[in-house]
Amino acid sequence: MKNFFNEFRQFAMRGNVADMAVGIIIGGAFGKIVSSLVNDIIMPPLGWIIGGVDFSDLALTLPVKAENGAAVMINYGQFVQVTFDFLIIAFAIFLVIKGLNRLSRQEKVEEEQAPPPPSKEEVLLSEIRDILKTK
Repeated sequence: MKNFFNEFRQFAMRGNVADMAVGIIIGGAFGKIVSSLVNDIIMPPLGWIIGGVDFSDLALTLPVKAENGAAVMINYGQFVQVTFDFLIIAFAIFLVIKGLNRLSRQEKVEEEQAPPPPSKEEVLLSEIRDILKTK
C-alpha cells in the first residue's frame, strides 16, 4: 500500500511536459464532471463526517481599516475546496494511467510468453534435416 501511495506521489509531482499536457487536456475535458463529483457526491459526506462544515463558505474577515472601507475576506474555504478538487482529479488520472500501464504490461508479457511460430523456411530446413538423418 505504501508503494502505491509513493507511486501516486511521484506521478502527481512529475515535471514531464507530456504528463502535464495530458493532465490539462483531461482536466479541461472532464472539469464539469469532476466538479459535480466533488461538490455533489464527495464533499457532502465529508462535510457530514466532520460536523457539517461546508468548506467553500469558510472565510476569515479582516478588520476594516478605513471608515468607509469594505471588509476584506480571505476565502480559505475555496482554497481547501480547490485543493480537494485537484487531489481527486490527480488521483483519478493516476488510476486511469496506472490501469492503462497494467494492461500494456500484460499485453507485452503475453507477447513475450508465446514464442512466434517457426517460419516456412525453418520448417522446410527441419524436414530436410530429418530426411538426411534417416538416410
